[in-house]
Amino acid sequence: MGISSKLRANKEIKVDKIRLIDFEGNQVGIVSKKEGLELAEKDNLDLVEVAPEANPPVCRIIDYGKYKYSLDKKNKSGKKKQKNSGMKEIKMRPNIGEHDYNFKIKHLGNFLKDGNQVKITIMFKGREMNYIDLGRRLLERIIKDTNEIAKVVKEPKLEGRNMTLVLMPK
Repeated sequence: MGISSKLRANKEIKVDKIRLIDFEGNQVGIVSKKEGLELAEKDNLDLVEVAPEANPPVCRIIDYGKYKYSLDKKNKSGKKKQKNSGMKEIKMRPNIGEHDYNFKIKHLGNFLKDGNQVKITIMFKGREMNYIDLGRRLLERIIKDTNEIAKVVKEPKLEGRNMTLVLMPK
């Protein structure tokens, strides 16, 4: 689950000496775990280890349920803001028309602006396999036309009846 699953509270805390922060956020100082638990129980709150890697570990007197909820909420909002850069694919044939080519290049530019990688596939059918150089020239033209906004991740390569190229935004 992330950070909240690693938190230790109350009797789960393993060390004897802790640096204690009270409910208002004031530093009490270094005290024993027993003293910290007593202070927490007095206020009907929990003793939560907020920085276990510190020496001594930092513990805070807070409501554990509310603290865990706020941490989970913060993690979820962070995940929402993450950019999902995926892989988009554009398929073409070696004898594509000029208008169709420009249309595909426009879409390729939009995909790159959105932060996606783009896989361009040239599909060969039947006798087109004799003209693989047309597909290679088409991919080289795409590289030349998009060199301001894209860089090549995977060079043009023939795989069976398809020739592929992968671009990513600069």
